[in-house]
Amino acid sequence: MELILQINSFINGIVWGPIMLFLLVGTGVYLTVRCGCLQARKFGFMLRSTLGSLFRKTDKASGGQNLTPFQAVSTALAGTVGTGNIAGVTGAIFAGGPGAVFWMWVSAFFGMMTKYAEIVLAVKYRQVDGDGTHFGGPMYYIEKGTGQKWLAVLFALLGGVACFGIGNIAQSTEIAGAMQSLVGLPPLYTGILLAILTAFVVIGGVKRIGQVASYLVPFMAIFYIVAGVAVILLRITDVPAVLASIFTEAFSFRAVGGGVFGYAILVAMRQGFARGVFSNEAGLGSAPMAHAASNTKEPVEQGLWGIFEVFVDTIIICTLTSMAVLLSGVLENDVNSYGSNGAAAAAAFNAILPGTIGGTVLQISLLFFALSTILGWSYYGERCWGYLTHNSKIANLIFKVAFVLVCVVGAVGSGSLMWDISDTLNGMMAIPNLIGLLLLSGTVVQLTRTYFKDK
Repeated sequence: MELILQINSFINGIVWGPIMLFLLVGTGVYLTVRCGCLQARKFGFMLRSTLGSLFRKTDKASGGQNLTPFQAVSTALAGTVGTGNIAGVTGAIFAGGPGAVFWMWVSAFFGMMTKYAEIVLAVKYRQVDGDGTHFGGPMYYIEKGTGQKWLAVLFALLGGVACFGIGNIAQSTEIAGAMQSLVGLPPLYTGILLAILTAFVVIGGVKRIGQVASYLVPFMAIFYIVAGVAVILLRITDVPAVLASIFTEAFSFRAVGGGVFGYAILVAMRQGFARGVFSNEAGLGSAPMAHAASNTKEPVEQGLWGIFEVFVDTIIICTLTSMAVLLSGVLENDVNSYGSNGAAAAAAFNAILPGTIGGTVLQISLLFFALSTILGWSYYGERCWGYLTHNSKIANLIFKVAFVLVCVVGAVGSGSLMWDISDTLNGMMAIPNLIGLLLLSGTVVQLTRTYFKDK
């Protein structure tokens, strides 16, 4: 176990080191400049095209297992809105201080364009099977768009392995902990129930995943947002001071842990960028696989949902978690005194909401966030292994059975190691995807200009 920790720590230091952070943020900055700061300039248009479309009559998904645009973004949000929005954000603040929140916002702003580009390319280069079902993702736009099949295979391999870590074991552990806290259910029983529920959904394919996600995601998001807003309102007088600390600590030149002056900035940046990406997955290449399954014909229109997705995930949900942690005063204690990042977040909500309501809200939120992540990542894993096995039905069945069984393994095991490994796999997945995005950036720019010129 110690050897595994050392190896993972070494690899993690590389994939989340300065070069990786530069590649992640730099890709977003590059795409932002080339597309004329689309995420800010067309923000109102994006809201009308995404949220506004829900109030207009739209065509139903047609052909095979295709999804509506909303079902596609719900499936993608199901995969992105997970324990990273609560436990991950809390851990980032404990490690990097309030300043980590600012760098998380920066990561999200530029990440909006990274995810936009991913989705545009995924729809542009997606494939259609015999019954009219759309499917695609980074492995397809890397192979078809750049001709670098080895890079596409590398992404699919990393994604195929990562789905069992970030998308299953780490989430199953959180669900087991939430169920034990809420109703005293032993982890093994939670794992069995979770496996049955997961099997029911994933066997139905992406269509059923999209249908479930379109109901689950709005409910869990609204539930958490209401609780987060209540926390802010109850401590509204402290909000200006907290916001001031976020900005001042983001550029603090003080020493940390006996280190050199200015090291605090580097720690805050690393934690903010890493947890921002872990949360919204911009640049990882996961969400485009869900968006490729939509029935949208115009790549840019579906890409706008990607901007909306990052906005909801990080700017809204992660910010609410951050405000609860910073307003509660839990940072005065060491995170180890709470036992885990999730427990520290629960303590933050408990410190502000009356009685034990806060802890209950957090446990329920963790349960739904983690469950939705499992469902979303089951499809990502299916698509990655489908690419590697040429969409073999036997291989697809084997994957689904294995994925369901791993739910039990995650529920009864410890999630600390898998959290660290998942963080490493996140960074490794991003490398081939970001290379593909940079090589195909011209295509994204051309499609964007053509779309808005016609508009």
